[in-house]
Amino acid sequence: MTSSTIPTARLGENGPEVGVQGLGCMGMSFAYGPTDAEASRATLERALELGVTLYDTADAYGAGENEKFLSPFFKAHRDEVVIATKFALAIPPEDPSRRIIRNDAPYIRQAVEASLRRLDVDVIDLYYMHRRDVDVPIEDTVGVMADLVREGKVKQLGLSEVTAAELRAAHGVHPIAAVQSEWSLFSRDIEAHVVPAARELGVSLVPYSPLGRGFLTGSFADAATDLTADDFRRQQPRFTGENAAANAALLEPVRAVAEAHDASPGQIALAWVQQRSAVHGLPVIPIPGTRKPGRVEENTAATAIVLSDEELDLLEPISAKVAGDRYADMRFASAGRE
Repeated sequence: MTSSTIPTARLGENGPEVGVQGLGCMGMSFAYGPTDAEASRATLERALELGVTLYDTADAYGAGENEKFLSPFFKAHRDEVVIATKFALAIPPEDPSRRIIRNDAPYIRQAVEASLRRLDVDVIDLYYMHRRDVDVPIEDTVGVMADLVREGKVKQLGLSEVTAAELRAAHGVHPIAAVQSEWSLFSRDIEAHVVPAARELGVSLVPYSPLGRGFLTGSFADAATDLTADDFRRQQPRFTGENAAANAALLEPVRAVAEAHDASPGQIALAWVQQRSAVHGLPVIPIPGTRKPGRVEENTAATAIVLSDEELDLLEPISAKVAGDRYADMRFASAGRE
């Protein structure tokens, strides 16, 4: 199954039109084992050819290395791409292996300047608060972010892993264009409160890990045995041991629907996420990550797949049966605070 150019959707009420599927770039230099710079650069170019225009990174990915890696591609295609990056996961000097959440004004100002330098751009198109520090009022954090818009350093504001109440409070300070949260056949907690709030406020949803970090594609069955020691997924409860075995058994309906469409399981998982836009009545722009041109072709082709009501019913029960949390510590995800 191939695709030429994917449809578009708008980021927020006044943001740019972007391809209805974006590209998560974290794995090109961080978190998912060995990287291949040449293949990643080819993936970026192929994604743009297919109509992918939203490219997602963060200052925490490889301690800034991901932003640096993407910079030449962004510079070559500045008028064609929408750059999204994030702040909030700081590296404590005493332990470079750790991340701490910071939403305070001095840190935000330091972070945006550092991202602008690494990206080598004058303005960031979409700037996210990566994680929420509950000790800092979100109105204060978004107030500083709004100042960055007024100063011309940032165009649109986004939030990641926030609750509905936090989104409403933030939107009251400055319009929020996008909320980025995990959303997939395995992770649907945001549908209870966050998605209705986003629809009400005119905020787009940007699902990360729409392929369940690769588990929904069948690319691995148990992170502890199938993935390299430096792979982030080995730390996530649902991907190892008994949880992984139980969750692997949930993929049979996905494979059955895929066979009916002459598609891959990953394409069905992505089509399901893309179809949340029609189900919930708001723009949904998932950002599956990949480092392979062939995989981005497969992923974008999923935008043309429409699942029937019967197929959606078949897939509906999966998330309620998933074993294990999204993170070892759910306090850093919206569902842990709702």
